[in-house]
Amino acid sequence: MPRQDLEYPKEAHNTVKRYNHLASYTLRTIHTIINTTPLLHISFNTTPSSPFPSTIPMIGQMGSFSHPSSSLSDVLDLYIHGYISARLTNLTRSSPGLPVTISASTVDGLLLSLTPFSHGYNYRSAVLFGHATVVTDPAEKLYAMELITNKVVPNRWSESRSPPTPGEMAATAVMKVKIDTGSAKVRTGPPKDDKVDLDSDEVRERVWVGTVPVYTVIGEPVAAEYNLVKEVPNTLAEWRKEANQDAKEYAELAAVKDLAPKKKKEDD
Repeated sequence: MPRQDLEYPKEAHNTVKRYNHLASYTLRTIHTIINTTPLLHISFNTTPSSPFPSTIPMIGQMGSFSHPSSSLSDVLDLYIHGYISARLTNLTRSSPGLPVTISASTVDGLLLSLTPFSHGYNYRSAVLFGHATVVTDPAEKLYAMELITNKVVPNRWSESRSPPTPGEMAATAVMKVKIDTGSAKVRTGPPKDDKVDLDSDEVRERVWVGTVPVYTVIGEPVAAEYNLVKEVPNTLAEWRKEANQDAKEYAELAAVKDLAPKKKKEDD
């Protein structure tokens, strides 16, 4: 029997209302978007009286220190890293932690329709809500630092000078966000137009309609001035090749086909 996908609970702050047919609450979908988005945006209030929340772009990755072999379908924590004396770090030192909102988004295509009103994007977006605390256990901190480093390039931790020195460990803060809930929205497929425009031959003969796939291309590695290694590591070269191919294939397929996660029957 196939394993049932776990979902985050629907609450007032994470329930998708607009275009809710694009929504997903499954852990796998949300965690995948978070882990494949290079930069996450962390929003938080600096003080109760602050007129505006702060938002900081940071690197973060989902994982489980207590169960390192957990899959993206399992309950995971979000680890983010920063400077030891940063404002966000200092705010997360008190119990039960700092309330934070984490967002991630990727554009997969430009939707060019018959009318400006219907233009848009193919995209994947996710939002998580939780409480951030500073990781104090040395073993968990090291686990999180390796996890985050390997998000930049897989296997980079073992292919660089590691583990960090005591001074580097002391200067680096790792925060763990215990996730309360979250949601995602995924839009794929061609553009859509209203019937009134589709019935107009004059409009259809004048306006080009379609999707422009959008994807990130990872360029050729450029060696630093002080680099002494003659060849680019094979793991880096292979990852770059596969990542570029996967991104291109997804964006091009998303331009013509519905790839959004299927909703449960009771949600239809």
